[in-house]
Amino acid sequence: MSAYGSVFRSYLSLTLFFLLLLPNKTLCQGNILDSLFTFRAGSVKTVNAFAIITKETGFNFTYDSRLIDDQKKIEMNFSSKRLEEILKTILLNDSLSLSVIGNYIIISRPENELYEVIDSTGYIVPEYIKGTIEDDDSGEPLPYATISLKNKGKGTISNTNGEFGLNISTEEISDTLVVLYLGYFGREIPVKQALGNTFSISMKKEFISIPGIIIRNQLPQDIISKSRSAITRNYGNSPASLTGFYREGVLERKELQNYSEAVLKIYKTSYSGSFLSDQIKIFKSRKIENKDLRDTLAVRLKAGLSTCLKLDGAKNLFDFMASETMDDYSFRMTDIVTFNEDAAYVIDFEQRKDVDLPLYKGSVYINTSDFAILHAEFELNQALIHKMKDSFISGSSRKYNTWPVSVKYQVNYRKINERYFLSHVRGDLLFMSKMKRKLFKTQFNVFFELAITDIDLNNVKRFDREEVAPLHSIFSKTITSYDPSFWENQDFLQPEENLLEALKNMNVKLQEFSEDNP
Repeated sequence: MSAYGSVFRSYLSLTLFFLLLLPNKTLCQGNILDSLFTFRAGSVKTVNAFAIITKETGFNFTYDSRLIDDQKKIEMNFSSKRLEEILKTILLNDSLSLSVIGNYIIISRPENELYEVIDSTGYIVPEYIKGTIEDDDSGEPLPYATISLKNKGKGTISNTNGEFGLNISTEEISDTLVVLYLGYFGREIPVKQALGNTFSISMKKEFISIPGIIIRNQLPQDIISKSRSAITRNYGNSPASLTGFYREGVLERKELQNYSEAVLKIYKTSYSGSFLSDQIKIFKSRKIENKDLRDTLAVRLKAGLSTCLKLDGAKNLFDFMASETMDDYSFRMTDIVTFNEDAAYVIDFEQRKDVDLPLYKGSVYINTSDFAILHAEFELNQALIHKMKDSFISGSSRKYNTWPVSVKYQVNYRKINERYFLSHVRGDLLFMSKMKRKLFKTQFNVFFELAITDIDLNNVKRFDREEVAPLHSIFSKTITSYDPSFWENQDFLQPEENLLEALKNMNVKLQEFSEDNP
């Protein structure tokens, strides 16, 4: 180990040491509900009562807002009472369940209300978990948080509003829901407590105090080189079967032009230099088009499905990490952040001033212990992006000049049983268009997104040729409106509020395709 590595680990150890010196009231999780407290706050709202308890105990609250009216006023006058009794009085509901996990008190409906015994073989259970991931301090939603089962390949991500949903089968009830976000403490909630509740899951930022000299003396190129060498070890030398949810859309100003979404099966080839390409098979999908667009201009994303697979930078090495193109970039290590029980180097990059090609700038997060790529966010150089005018869209009218203004991507990976898998890909593109011989310009926002919702390593087989989906899928059967229950028991990304509103307001021609009903 290098001298710098030794010093870095010593600082991490020092940080952990200070964490262990925190006051007992923030660490004694087992008996906090039995501890005695006195509060003389008078008449307060329930939400303010929770804040007073959090300030005194160091424990935060997670609860289903449908079960608790946190704006209701209560009398908070208690003398040397157990915290559990205090909470039962505040909640005015003895049947609610209280439990402690980490530094959080979880308020949920009792487990015996979550399922009903029907015979000796099993239960009828709620099959869906949903909620919102938010910053503990600001209450702001955290987009693209990873939500998954601890012992399974099933998972999803939160949308830009922090919202998520996940289907749960009977055999998964005993598992644990894990929520991860770079730079934050991870959260774990037993599935039994999450079922039937709609939690706002708050995440606490975790700060690692690393002196600037430690960061400045790390060589980013060396870290990236180690990351390249560790790809097969980290991402696997055998294929995998992935299930994913894909969506893409085009908005002219705030009006939705077209929108597509699909549940996909992906044959993911080995990361050990396989010459075979990844495959996509469409399980179920639909495409929505605005029937009454007055404008003749139609902007369509070019090969969004294909781009999602190409953006797997561990498989198709990111341009800024490839040995043959790294010299076109300058790098600096700017931070070290926590991720679950590990830490990650944050390396910023941008193209060198003497390079006259549209390249990327952004940040890549690399695990400090195994050098796995955890996350990358990057965008094309806006000053030179005009040189790639025809690389992103197809189908624009000859009456218009259309050009890209901004192209941004982000890619996430998650770890399951010592192996990393592609988890989420997102692209956001901004275009301007102007009708020839006209003065005014029109803005178009284009997005595409792929979230991996399940991973299977058993019985992995390539698809037959006739099963493989074209990059621009053909949809048949027409239905009349956007139906949120269309996906039934398939995991999908929750539409953001503004997108859902746009879909509802759209005069749609909606087409659907499913594997069983082509």
